[in-house]
Amino acid sequence: MDAILFLIPIAVGMGAIGLLAFLWTTSHGQYDDLEGAANRILFDNDWQDPQP
Repeated sequence: MDAILFLIPIAVGMGAIGLLAFLWTTSHGQYDDLEGAANRILFDNDWQDPQP
């Protein structure tokens, strides 16, 4: 019983931290361009001149 009284607040706190992190990323535009990264990995830019 003592373990449950110790672990429940820890679990609720970790859930709240995860929720706050998710809300922070959505408010800062982390998920605005979902297809850009997927398309960049498929196409190489070998045709461009390398920068010296």
